[in-house]
Amino acid sequence: MHSFRSLFKWFAPLSLATLMAACSDGGDPATAPGTTPRFTAGSGSASTLLGRATFSQDANFKVKRITGDWHVEVKAHRELDVAVQQIVFQPGSYSGWHSHPGPVFIQVVSGTMTFYESDDPNCTPIVRSAGQGFLDVGEHAHIARNETGSPATNIVTYLAPPGAVLRIDEPNPGNCPF
Repeated sequence: MHSFRSLFKWFAPLSLATLMAACSDGGDPATAPGTTPRFTAGSGSASTLLGRATFSQDANFKVKRITGDWHVEVKAHRELDVAVQQIVFQPGSYSGWHSHPGPVFIQVVSGTMTFYESDDPNCTPIVRSAGQGFLDVGEHAHIARNETGSPATNIVTYLAPPGAVLRIDEPNPGNCPF
């Protein structure tokens, strides 16, 4: 069993070398020399993973429920990860452009959030207040912004392939002025 100190001695030089290589052009590690940024960074938000579990079946995963005229159905090939995260956005903060490997259900539990889609040429704001939700189907990039003077809290539920990263940083699509 390695102690934290011995692991740190091994990982610290490797991490520093990786960071130095990423910044070897003297610029931002998000940018390759002579190109546009590979991703946009977020600012002013704090995320806490509340839980993640894999749901598996021997065959295809399928849940279907009908109650009166209300219907819901969830299908996945064999396994499905469900992760829940709390994200607190300070006034003026934003997520950076990003996408997800599957659908994401965003509940605004306090404050007001504004979402923008990368495939919207008009950069139309989608405003959601406490008690409202935003569904990101995971097909293209989006950005979440707190454009108010008060903090906002989101509870986010991800449906993803087992073990997949939950967030994929994306470059600015250029359809919005920010």
